[in-house]
Amino acid sequence: MERGVLGQLAITFGAISLMAIGGANAVVPEIHRQLVDVLAWMDAPTFARLFAIAQAAPGPNVMLASVVGWHMAGTTGLLVATLAILLPSSVLTFVCSRGLQRYRDNRIVRIVTLALVPIALGLMLASGLVAAIAADAGVFGYAVTAATAIVTYRSKVNPLVPMAAGTVVYATAWTLGFV
Repeated sequence: MERGVLGQLAITFGAISLMAIGGANAVVPEIHRQLVDVLAWMDAPTFARLFAIAQAAPGPNVMLASVVGWHMAGTTGLLVATLAILLPSSVLTFVCSRGLQRYRDNRIVRIVTLALVPIALGLMLASGLVAAIAADAGVFGYAVTAATAIVTYRSKVNPLVPMAAGTVVYATAWTLGFV
């Protein structure tokens, strides 16, 4: 069974890697869809916990693939998922960067690169929404998430401050039985 899981990890994260316009966080909705809905490897709350662990750990956002791989097949799964999400997009990026250097003054190339900006932003916004829904933290959790996002966007404080404040507020409410 583990060979099947390892192969599926490689195929899933390899394909997702090629869609990661805007980085790994941009494909969180697709990772969620594949793992929860298509492959049924985990439920949404488990996905949300793995996502939170990956985001809390220092390092690149692709750690989500590594954490999922580890969850599914231990150290070997971690290695397979990490390589699968890194290699295809890295090779594609290298090839495209060579072409962009050569044709950087081409009008069509400039238009395409500008068009990718809103696509990447939309994918990242969808990622946040999918993670919030998957966490299944209820109305209070959504309110804390929205407040954290608004404060992070509207202020110039380090994003860790509203994240820590939101965590303390939610944990306190949960401890007191309000959630």
